[in-house]
Amino acid sequence: MQHTIRVWDLPTRLFHWALAAAVVGLVVTGRTGGNAMVWHFRFGYAVLALLLFRLVWGFVGGRWSRFASFVPSPAAVGRYLRGRGGDGAGHSPLGALSVVAMLAVLVVQVGTGLVSDDEIAFAGPLSRYVSGSIVGQATGYHKNWGQWLVIGLVALHVAAIVFYVLVRRQTLVRPMLHGDRTLPAALPASRDDLRSRLAALAVMVACGAAVAWMVQATGG
Repeated sequence: MQHTIRVWDLPTRLFHWALAAAVVGLVVTGRTGGNAMVWHFRFGYAVLALLLFRLVWGFVGGRWSRFASFVPSPAAVGRYLRGRGGDGAGHSPLGALSVVAMLAVLVVQVGTGLVSDDEIAFAGPLSRYVSGSIVGQATGYHKNWGQWLVIGLVALHVAAIVFYVLVRRQTLVRPMLHGDRTLPAALPASRDDLRSRLAALAVMVACGAAVAWMVQATGG
């Protein structure tokens, strides 16, 4: 018997697609340079606000959006690699690790961007508060290793989606659109009611306001 359960609550789904759009904009404007750097900074601030939201939502969001529910233990990863563990309600153990890696890399990329300086026309809003050596190291990482790590993880994410469609005959995109998955076991659903959505909206507004305050306070 198959069971349809709500895995991804609406706030998580909106976060996912907003982050995807912002990261694409971040990469494109960063590679373009010139006047596009104004939008590069804007996309960076948007990604920062979204990451702050996801950090909070990872503790108070829907059941399967919480870090405690989808971040796998080493034992779970080992069982999965030996073919003894399933994909679970949300991500597979490897998929969950890729999500954690993506979030971590984006945190570092945005963080280094805040203290970077191209020594031409654009400088991160926090670059004036750290030493020149830190600015240099952050700028070098941000423009080289960090950029390519983001691009590589995005490419890996897309490749995993294609693999699941072509090889495992499962779509990972549709559940992230409507939130539901059909599973062989009856598992608890994520809470996704008006109250939780309003709570998510309040968290997102607070995160956006915090980023806006930082930009304004530092003259960014």
